Amino acid sequence: MAAMVVSTHRAQFGSKAGTVRDGGGDGAGETSARAVALGLLGAVLRKRRPLEEALAGEPGLAELAPRDRAFARLLVASVLRRLPQLDALISQALRQPLSDEAWVVQDILRLGAVQLLFLKTPAHAGVGETVALADAGNLQRFKGLINAVLRRLDREGAAWVGAQDGARINTPDWLWRSWSDAYGAEQCEAIAHSHLRAPPLDLTPHGEAASLAEELGAHRLPTGSLRLAEAAPVALLPGYDAGAWWVQDAGAALPVRLLGNVAGRTVIDLCAAPGGKTAQLAAAGASVIAVDRSQARMARLGENLDRLGLNATRVIEDAARWRPDEPAWAVLLDAPCSATGTIRRHPDIQRLKTEGDIRRLTVIQDRLLAAALDMLRPGGTLVYCVCSLQAQEGEQRIAEFLAGGAPAKLVPIDVSELGPVDAGNSAGEAAFLTAHGELRTLPCHWAEWGGIDGFYAARLQRL
Repeated sequence: MAAMVVSTHRAQFGSKAGTVRDGGGDGAGETSARAVALGLLGAVLRKRRPLEEALAGEPGLAELAPRDRAFARLLVASVLRRLPQLDALISQALRQPLSDEAWVVQDILRLGAVQLLFLKTPAHAGVGETVALADAGNLQRFKGLINAVLRRLDREGAAWVGAQDGARINTPDWLWRSWSDAYGAEQCEAIAHSHLRAPPLDLTPHGEAASLAEELGAHRLPTGSLRLAEAAPVALLPGYDAGAWWVQDAGAALPVRLLGNVAGRTVIDLCAAPGGKTAQLAAAGASVIAVDRSQARMARLGENLDRLGLNATRVIEDAARWRPDEPAWAVLLDAPCSATGTIRRHPDIQRLKTEGDIRRLTVIQDRLLAAALDMLRPGGTLVYCVCSLQAQEGEQRIAEFLAGGAPAKLVPIDVSELGPVDAGNSAGEAAFLTAHGELRTLPCHWAEWGGIDGFYAARLQRL
């Protein structure tokens, strides 16, 4: 499926895909895109399917032109990003609430409202093409209502939006409390504001970065990643077919750096697929053993490595049970997590995840931490990381692991380790480190450059 970005909670990596910035569509060709978006929205909100899973299972996408596929995804992601805010605006425009059975009508109104108020779609398309969804869905009796509500939102909605606190209203209470407790009220609000904006596209270079940045027209970040100011179809960017880079948020590229010089060393990459960190290790000269329990995801990892001309030993096993033939020099554990650090890319996370999910995941993380340490030789290095903003999955996991008697010690990270020597580091990267020397990036960091995914990483040494 070409010309759409398909992101994962890990590295966005190697798919023939593209991305679009927030913007409106115009034209009859996008009526079908809106219909597909309506079905996708229902799959996420009522069937509780992650957006990327819903996209992968939506046959209607393949029937759309590339531009319309991108528009359908943009519509759904934008609604999920601002769902509570949109519902409040729709409620304000209605004379009386919709019945619970009219959920399809509610979804149609959400799609129309986000176009008119946040994607700046022209009213004739945002209203007319959205109302037409009622015909396709055998909801003709609601056409007058949908038209009236959208027309009112077009007239008065901008003023209503100005009176809202978008950051607060769109953030679930449990996440707001947890971020306020962990980072303080000001940082919490900044994180929530960052989630209202679509993220930029970051690439990890495989080869000489300076010339590649010039060829791509990319900004070279202090940590070495390349950031595109304008979105473009990934497979059409210079260097894709040659394997000159892979798609990976700058935050996701940092944990591997904490292992230092890996050339000639054996490194085990646990929960490795789809392979962004495996590629980093292999490109740096490591002998990589990539372990993941999913056969499908490991097949994708293999395809990605093939495009890049890189190699790794692939093991399809449960990382909590598998053990290497001999203890390793280093282990990288990118543990399954809530992925709340990637809400910018995956706004469905804050609509689908619950506090109960965090408790369940911490049990898995503890098992994997113990297994990873067991794979190391004495003096070996373990880097534990999660793309989560939740302290329970990051700082608390490591603190409890060490307090429980694990034969390991924390090795503090220095800011100089976060970027290549020739790129240098700015004062801003010092904010990426905790008082104990752990890595903690927040989506509001690097705000002047478009932010960064939220990651936690800690480096341990086996005693």
